[in-house]
Amino acid sequence: MKDTDIKKLLYTHLLCIFSIILSVFIPSFFLENFSILETHLTWLYICSVSATAVNLVLYLVVKPNVSSKRSSLSYKVTRFLKCCLYFLTSCFFFHVIFVLYGAPLIELVLETFSLAVILSTFTTVPCLCLLGPNFKAWLRIFSRNGVTSVWENSLQITTISSFVGIWLGAFPIPLDWGRPWQEWPISCTLGATFGYVAGLVISPLWIYWNRKKLTYKNN
Repeated sequence: MKDTDIKKLLYTHLLCIFSIILSVFIPSFFLENFSILETHLTWLYICSVSATAVNLVLYLVVKPNVSSKRSSLSYKVTRFLKCCLYFLTSCFFFHVIFVLYGAPLIELVLETFSLAVILSTFTTVPCLCLLGPNFKAWLRIFSRNGVTSVWENSLQITTISSFVGIWLGAFPIPLDWGRPWQEWPISCTLGATFGYVAGLVISPLWIYWNRKKLTYKNN
């Protein structure tokens, strides 16, 4: 493992965190009465678009998984459409999971689906950027000793931390505190966001700390 790989990972993650921060402050200059709580869905989609765009650009620039094969235009278009399909499938899948865990079935459908979108942004989009629409590779990464690079190791940590964050964010909802951030799905969205950011911070530090112990198999 090279220290340069860890540095690239760290800089990439810092830019991802910066995109989340910008999504909080920049819209207020263009949108009247913009705030995370009052205009939560607006912020949620701005954050989703911002994080997705930054992930795409960074992975295209850094190219952690460089393929030696030349691909045709039709292949690239097909791959892009598959990625879109995977993302939409992820959104609907998470939406169903949220409903099964107690989210309103008919009421607040847009809010529930929006939560599925932001969670897919933090979990599915990085998988698509790094591995493409390859479900077997996804399963390999989240199996024991399945990672083959620092990028895949980081993907493990950020994905798990996003799930942990959204799970912790659900705890305050039933409490009788009467706070505006307890409305569905604000606390879950914030929990997923904090979890994602925490994963971005923790993963390069954890990899650097354990760099002598970590070994990666070549593909």
